[in-house]
Amino acid sequence: MDQIEFFDIPSPCKRVCVTDKQGYCIACYRSREERFSWLTLSDSQKQKVLRLCKQRALKRHYLLSKQQRQQQELNPVTPQFDLNF
Repeated sequence: MDQIEFFDIPSPCKRVCVTDKQGYCIACYRSREERFSWLTLSDSQKQKVLRLCKQRALKRHYLLSKQQRQQQELNPVTPQFDLNF
């Protein structure tokens, strides 16, 4: 059963509109189809899209942090000492 919504669900658009390799916007994480059809979606469809966007964002942040950890393991930071007193 759908819950009654009293307010419109705002678009998650961040006005960046740049897509990644998979075709998702790098700012709001919506697909091209989701962006173009936003105004015609029902509230329950919009909520589903927002849930998917949140999952995509979490996945992207996880993958980026994983890449950063791997990069740090490959290039460990060596402390620099100033021996000129």
